[in-house]
Amino acid sequence: GDSVKAESGKEFMLDAKYGYIHSCPTNLGTGMRASVHVDLPGYTKEGVKILQARCEELHLQPRGTRGESGGQTGATYDISNKHRLGYSEVQLVQKMIDGVNTLVKEDRELQKKHGLAK
Repeated sequence: GDSVKAESGKEFMLDAKYGYIHSCPTNLGTGMRASVHVDLPGYTKEGVKILQARCEELHLQPRGTRGESGGQTGATYDISNKHRLGYSEVQLVQKMIDGVNTLVKEDRELQKKHGLAK
């Protein structure tokens, strides 16, 4: 803290009751998370690890519909943009839209592969 004060002339915010007041780096910048709930039965049949790996390639983050730590039920996933900083709101939303469209297209093929297509 002393080096920050010496360089900037400012101190960290310190509250007697709550301690140091700060912001998590993931909440800086736009920090925007855009998400959609989407059914992906083909990827569910392939396995969650396969979906997670594909989402990583597309810069997406898959979650269960119960939230960040709530777990997964069924074939419905909460898919969001992985990156939160360094991009405009338009770029973040577009990344999510493009990625989800790709996942849905791929899922249709996986449904055919597993005999799930209607």
